Amino acid sequence: MKIKILMVMALLISVAFVTVSYAQGPSTPTVESSAAEQSEPLSADKAEQEESGTVIGAAKNWQIKPIQSATPVRSEMNSFHHMLMWIVTGICILVLALLLIVVFKFNSKKNPVPSQFTHNTKLEIVWTLVPVIILVFIVVPSMRLLYLTDRVVDAEMTIVATGYQWYWGYEYPDQGGFSFNSYMIPDDEIQPGQKRLLETDNRVIVPVDTTVRLQVTSNDVLHSFAVPALGVKIDAVPYQLNETWFRIDKEGVYYGQCSELCGRDHGFMPITIEAVSREKFEAWTESAREEFSDASDHKETQLAYLGEE
Repeated sequence: MKIKILMVMALLISVAFVTVSYAQGPSTPTVESSAAEQSEPLSADKAEQEESGTVIGAAKNWQIKPIQSATPVRSEMNSFHHMLMWIVTGICILVLALLLIVVFKFNSKKNPVPSQFTHNTKLEIVWTLVPVIILVFIVVPSMRLLYLTDRVVDAEMTIVATGYQWYWGYEYPDQGGFSFNSYMIPDDEIQPGQKRLLETDNRVIVPVDTTVRLQVTSNDVLHSFAVPALGVKIDAVPYQLNETWFRIDKEGVYYGQCSELCGRDHGFMPITIEAVSREKFEAWTESAREEFSDASDHKETQLAYLGEE
C-alpha cells in the first residue's frame, strides 16, 4: 500500500510541475535599471538604456520557463512548446486517473477474485490508434517549424561564425569583409553587470528588424552555435558550411554558448550578440572596419563567403 501511495504522490507532483511550468509562460528577462544588473551597452547611450530597460537573452536563477523570444523562429518554438505542454498534461492526467482507478477499485480488498481474460480487441484498437493520432497532430507543426528554421529567405546580410578551440571567430562579408575573434572574459576581469561565463570581449553586433543569414563552420573539431533567445542552434562542422537565419525584433543583448562537447574548455565558449538600431549598426561597422582592419591579429575563416546562389 505504501508503494501505491508513493506512486500516486509522484504522479501528482509531476502533473503539478507540468501545469505550473506551462501557466507561468515564457520568461521576460528584462534588465532592471540598477547598474549591478546591467550589461555593458555598445555605445555611450547607457543612461538611455537604463531608463527603457534592455532585454537580456540569458537564463535566470531557478528558471523553469522558456526564455522570452526575440525572433519569429523562437516565438514559433514557444508556441509549439505550449501546445506540447497541453498534450503532456492531458496524458499525465489520464495515466493518473487510470492508476487511481486501479489502486482504489481493483485492490485485493474490493476485488478479491480478479478477472481472467487476457485480450480485449476494442481496447487494443483504441490504445493503438490514440497514440498514432496524437503523433500525427504533433508532427505537422513540428515539420513546419523545422522547415522554418532551415529555410533562409531574402537575407539582408550575412555573418560567418567559425568555431575554434575554444572561442568563436566572426566575419562580416557584406560590410567590407572585416573579421574578429571573440573570447570569454575571465572571472578576474568581469565588470559589474556583466554575465559570468557568458560575456565576451567582442560582441556580435546586428541591426534589429533585419534578416541575418548565419553561416557556421569549424576550424578544428565539432562545435555548436546556440543562442536560445533567438531560436538558433546549429552544428559547426570542420570544413563544412551550415547555415540558418534569425531576425531580432528587440534591441538588447542575447547570450549563447557552444552546445557540442568540444574538449577541455567546452564550457568557456560563450556567444554574445547585441541587437541595435540600424543607425547604430552603421556607425559600428564604420569603426569596426578600422579596428579590425589588421587581419594579421585574427585567424581567417576557413571557408569563404559563398554569396547568393
